[in-house]
Amino acid sequence: MIETDEIASTPLHELSWWQQSPAERDAAFAALRRDRPRMFVPLESTTDGRRPKGFWALTTYEDILEVSRRPEDFSSGIGGTQIFDQPAELREYRGSIIDMDNPEHARLRKIVSRGFTARNLSGLRDEIEETVSEILDEMSDTGECDFVEEFASLLPLRIIDNLLGIPREHEKFILEATNIILGASDAEYIADQSASGIGKAVTAASQALIALLNDLAEDRIANPQDDLITKLVAADDENLTPQEMAKFFILLVGAGNETTRNVISHGLHVLTQHPDQRDRWLADYEEYASTAIEEMLRWATPVIHFRRTVTRDGVMLGDLELFEGDKVVMWYTSANRDDTIFENPEEFDIARDPNPHVAFGGAGAHFCLGAHLARLELDVAFRMLFERYPDIRSVGEPVPLRSNFLNGIKHLRAEYTPGTK
Repeated sequence: MIETDEIASTPLHELSWWQQSPAERDAAFAALRRDRPRMFVPLESTTDGRRPKGFWALTTYEDILEVSRRPEDFSSGIGGTQIFDQPAELREYRGSIIDMDNPEHARLRKIVSRGFTARNLSGLRDEIEETVSEILDEMSDTGECDFVEEFASLLPLRIIDNLLGIPREHEKFILEATNIILGASDAEYIADQSASGIGKAVTAASQALIALLNDLAEDRIANPQDDLITKLVAADDENLTPQEMAKFFILLVGAGNETTRNVISHGLHVLTQHPDQRDRWLADYEEYASTAIEEMLRWATPVIHFRRTVTRDGVMLGDLELFEGDKVVMWYTSANRDDTIFENPEEFDIARDPNPHVAFGGAGAHFCLGAHLARLELDVAFRMLFERYPDIRSVGEPVPLRSNFLNGIKHLRAEYTPGTK
């Protein structure tokens, strides 16, 4: 039985709650960490004495690390990693390795990790620099732009497409499909916000992406090339099937595009809000590059939460006893503001060190495979952006994505002095 004083009044699952200002949300999470660090959030009302449906909201850094390290007790594959169980038809498109447990997870992660080791990515810097230069050349010469549309959203997607070997002609379609899948709760991307409208739009976008990647994977099996698709479907070792490659691609363009683009967008905005930090970094880019990037990752926390499902009765998390089927939701956005771990967490400090944030998830089997690539992209992006437009700054407030899963920015106006291209 769940005690009344364990039930949270903070509706973390409701999209309307996430329309508050970031400061209001941070204050609410701080209160939860202090007073109710493990709170049950009901998704229904019951009067018959049975356990209500809902989830345990985990808001402290230590609890999130603990759950991340115990996949045998906290499953990713039972019902998925979203707050609500995803319908089987959607999981068919969106599952991939984040919604799997061992042994399936270990098999797929071993295969896809071929392209994401630090050694494999070390040779990418030149290619990323060429891509950043290309995008900077395409930016408006009026000295004003939508920074998300003209820079932040293009960079990670174009790098992933180049890495995989996807022709540039598909870029616009992939960007639009990704916006639909990951921005499904926002009317800008799906006008019909009914359950059926969202389901139809996400299914159509997913099916179109899968068809594209199936065709490309089949082609690489028949005609191998020097790209990541070939490494994953046509190597000498065990490979992904074309269908597995297509599902992994949806995860990759989501994780690699949406998350990195949002850190870039949040990064420009927070640096504009803290000109002392911006000036400090620009005065010696190399000195602060590493710590500044980690602080932007902590500050943005692009993935707000992930869920796990308890695998058996009697699982203990501290003094909380959990039972098979219980859901726990790890609020990374709260963990990255936990003042028992981060000194003055509400302050943005490009020299923060140490900075053990969980923007890439907690330690354990599901730690983000793309962490090395994301850090490299962020380093090159800000280095070259400031070299080309040293006075670039955001103007006004960002237009946030309507979501409780991604801390997204849809639009961000920026101004800069046009230079010589």
